Amino acid sequence: MGINSTEVSFGFGQMGSAFMDTTATYTPPTGKVIVAITIVAVDTAFTTLTPDTSGYLDGTTGAALKGATAYIGTTTPVGQNGGGALALDSNNRFASGITIYGRWTAMKLSAGAVIMYVADVV
Repeated sequence: MGINSTEVSFGFGQMGSAFMDTTATYTPPTGKVIVAITIVAVDTAFTTLTPDTSGYLDGTTGAALKGATAYIGTTTPVGQNGGGALALDSNNRFASGITIYGRWTAMKLSAGAVIMYVADVV
């Protein structure tokens, strides 16, 4: 018999989703963050992926309380993301069928289509 864990469910986007195929900026509802993005169109590219830094002690560079996320644009990586990773830019294209996981407060496409899943900020 399986266990119905709301902690796991809420952490993996079972609190709602949104479809986007335009270049408008998507922001999740108040108190929510994007936790997964499934690419549904070939050659999808992002203009913005703003990481959720609410789990960092000083909001930007302090000790991490949550996992690291990809970022795009003017946002710089926080110190706890590790070393050697590169920022995504609008030239990075993703194939359909890929799902990326993280915690983002905003997302904007430059091309393609995605389904985003949201969860509590907690």
